[in-house]
Order: sequence, then structure tokens, then C-alpha cells
Amino acid sequence: MPVSGPPLDAPADLTDLFRKGLSANPKAPALFALDGTWTWQELDAACTRLARRYLSLGLIPGDRVASIMPNRTALVIHYLACMRAGLIAMPLNYRYTAADIDYALGLATPAALLMHSERAKDVAEVPGVARLPVGVITYAGEVDGAVLFEDLLDGEGEGALPTVRAEAPAFIFFTSGTTGKPKGVTHSHASMGYMVASNAQGLGLGPEDVVLPASWISHTAGLRLTFAGLWAGARTDIARRFTPDELLGLLRQTRPTVAQILPAPLTALVTGHGAVREDFGSLKTMMAGGDKPSQTLVDAFGALAGVPIGAFYGMTEMGTSHSNTHGDAAKVGAVGLNNPGYASALRDKTGAEVPIGVDGRHWVKSPTMMTGYWKDPGETAAAFRDGWLDTGDLMRQDEDGYFWFRGRRKQIIVHDGSNISPAEVEDALTAHPAVAAAVAVGVRDDMHGEDVWGFVSLVEGLPPVRAGEIIDFVRERIGYKAPDVVRVLGTLPLTMGGKLDRMALKQMAAEESGAAHVL
Repeated sequence: MPVSGPPLDAPADLTDLFRKGLSANPKAPALFALDGTWTWQELDAACTRLARRYLSLGLIPGDRVASIMPNRTALVIHYLACMRAGLIAMPLNYRYTAADIDYALGLATPAALLMHSERAKDVAEVPGVARLPVGVITYAGEVDGAVLFEDLLDGEGEGALPTVRAEAPAFIFFTSGTTGKPKGVTHSHASMGYMVASNAQGLGLGPEDVVLPASWISHTAGLRLTFAGLWAGARTDIARRFTPDELLGLLRQTRPTVAQILPAPLTALVTGHGAVREDFGSLKTMMAGGDKPSQTLVDAFGALAGVPIGAFYGMTEMGTSHSNTHGDAAKVGAVGLNNPGYASALRDKTGAEVPIGVDGRHWVKSPTMMTGYWKDPGETAAAFRDGWLDTGDLMRQDEDGYFWFRGRRKQIIVHDGSNISPAEVEDALTAHPAVAAAVAVGVRDDMHGEDVWGFVSLVEGLPPVRAGEIIDFVRERIGYKAPDVVRVLGTLPLTMGGKLDRMALKQMAAEESGAAHVL
């Protein structure tokens, strides 16, 4: 039988996210960063003002507004101004190359782009920018031909804001799958609101909490927790960077009770940067975002902080379906129990449910579910069966109802919380004139979740080429998604069916890197 989490309360209202904070103490700090603080009253007024100014630029409800921004309080205000104006926010990974940005603009055809001025050079190389009807809005620096975000925020807006329907699109998130280019995962006000409410309810967040989501708020995991903190009336921190100095500053100044930090910066934080147990003394819940933390990190953090690292499991398409934040030693390593509003079933390849203790493919049903992939009804239909989402991941359930992650049936690579498509890496590798064939795999890494490894065979008769040259070639094309390691083989291994043997290469990479296991 499917397993369900607790009933889920009403969804968060993305157009009125500050209701609890405003009613409790409008002049109390609501959103904090090391370079400034917003009270509930100031934050509410800023979101309304910016929403009106966006509409005054010529944007209309239903328009998409892309953003290429690092973590800033301004980005949170931008998102919520879009919600109030009936616009669709379209966050882009801040590490996107010009080609990545152009692809996203071509797929979702936004009317405007908000960018940090330090990305101006890259954005200038994006052909699609010339087709933006409203143009570019720049933050933290003037750019020729662009509207300055700070001017919009400081100006006085006029006019009524629209009534926004629950089923109206709210966000489009870009996430890579196993093949081809990223898909535009579309969430409505209702589905995003249910994700936020589930996070807040599952973590037991309240006005007494201080929330530190130290992960990218252009990705759903960091954004969900940010919104959940604000919805619960809790003061919420914004980590502008994930350096030990920034994180220690936030821990010491704001004393968070709930934190979510990516494994790589969390590892850096606990190794030789002056952190002491007292720095973590306020925490009641600590989570490692992006990917499962290594046992080395779990042990090191526990020894230093005296607080266990909790686990959670989620997807852009559905939010966080499971969490394990209670610290029971017998369940360390489990992704936990179903969160409020989620139902799970484990099935075999025929679709039949598997018994307790047997690996099965993880299917999920929830009101948090995406409305679909933008402009891709075929992929949307393929992802669901009778309202259930096939995650493609393997899980096992124990007698106590806890779920244990057992591996990815899909070959997606998760590096520092970002999904990387093996097919996209392989296309870039084989674009090199000396590369005849290529396979990209993810290899477990304590710092980054998974590192990208490439295996290639070379074209006969050409001069030899160094692995470093191939890496540089690929990095120029796909940026941060390029392999960390490339190995040149005489021939790439094949399966009995004559296909490239990914698992053999994954095992080879794991053995060479010293990874403990292969997913």
C-alpha cells in the first residue's frame, strides 16, 4: 500500500507571504543578510512597490521574467514582486554560460531579464537578449540600455495589482534530465504554495525560529526553505556567498535554529576555519542540501557541533517528499519519512508494489506536483501515470516506514546541488575533433556530491591529444558542467547488448577515485 505523510494544511499564499510576521510585529527583522536587514513592514512595502513598477514597465500578468542573480535579499523581493504582479518568475542557475542562458530564453520566451551587473559581459553574448520585449534590468551597477533595479525599488509605484488565480503559473525552474537540454519545470501558485507549506509544517517552523537556507535560492530547495521561513513568520537569513567567513558570521550574529547548507561549504566550515561548538549551539535542525552528505562529513560535523546532520529527499518537480531530521542513530543514512502532503509507493518494472525491505522504483503523489514541463506535453505525460510521478530513483522501505535511497535508475549527475545531464557533457566531449566516442558518469565525492568524469576514445590517425586540452575545450562550451577528470581509453567497454557500458566505467572511476560506493 502507498505510504502517506501527515495531512497538509492550506498552501502558502505567495502574494501574501508575510501575513504572520506582519500581524505579530511589523517592525521586527524579517529578512537578514550581512549587508542589510528588512523588517516585515519594509519587506511588504518593497514587494508591493516593485510589483507596481514592474507592471509600469509594460509587463503584464502571465509574462515571464528571467533572473540570473546570486543570493541577495533583492532576489527574494524580486520573486515576491512577480507573485503579486501575476508575473512568472524564471530563475536561472547563476553558473549558466551564455549558451545556457540563450537556450532558456528561447524555450520560455521571457519579456525581461534581471541580472547582476557582474554577468553583463556574458549576457551581452546572448542572442536572445535582443528579443526581450521589455529588456534587461540590472542590479548592483549600471549597464548601457538597462533599467536599474535599485531605481525601480526606490520609486513610487501606482495602480492596483491583479487578482492572481491559484492555478496560474508562478515559477519556471530549469533542471537537467538524463538526455538533452534542461526542461522548464512549471509550478503554479498552488503547487509552489503547497511545497512551502509542507516545508514549514514538516520542520515545525514558527515565529520563534531563525532560518538559514545557505544554498542557492535560484534552485527550489533553497527557495522553498526561504519562503517557508517567511511564511511561518520566522526571521530568515540570506547567505550571499557560501564561504566559511560568511556562514560563521550568520551563525554567530543571527543564531539560526534551522539551517540548510550545501555539503561542500559545510565541509569547509568544519575544517580549520575557527568554528567552535558554541557557533552551532542555537541549531535544533541541521540539513545538508543538494545531495547526501558523506559519512566523513556527518561524523566531523557531529563531533564539532554536537548536532546531527539531517537528510532530505526531493526533486524540482515535486519539492521535498521525505526528511529525516530527528537524529535517531539507528536511522542515520535514511532519507526519512514522508513529509506532510506526500504519498509514496515503491514499484517494480511492471508497476506492482514491492514488499518491505525490497528495492523499488519510487513513485510520488502530492498537491505539490508541478503542472508540467514548459511547452513539452510529451515529456509531461511520460513523467506521470494516474497522477503519480515516477522519480526514476530506487528506494527501500524498512519496517518503521523509513525510506532509504538505493540509487539512481536515471544517470543524472548531481554536483553541488545542480543537475548535470550526461548527454550534454557527452555532446560537448564528442564535439572535439579528436574524440570518437564519449561517456560521462558521476562519481561520489565527499565535497561536491558527485564529480563529473569523462571517458573517451580517440579518432584513429590524428595526433594524440592531452586530457587537459579536452577538459578546457569542453569547459569553453558548457562551463561548470565540464568533466573534472577525463580518461582516454583505447576502446570504450560495451554491454552484452552492444551499448556503451556506463556502469563499468562508473565503477572504474569510483575505484580510481577511492569512492566508497557506486550509485
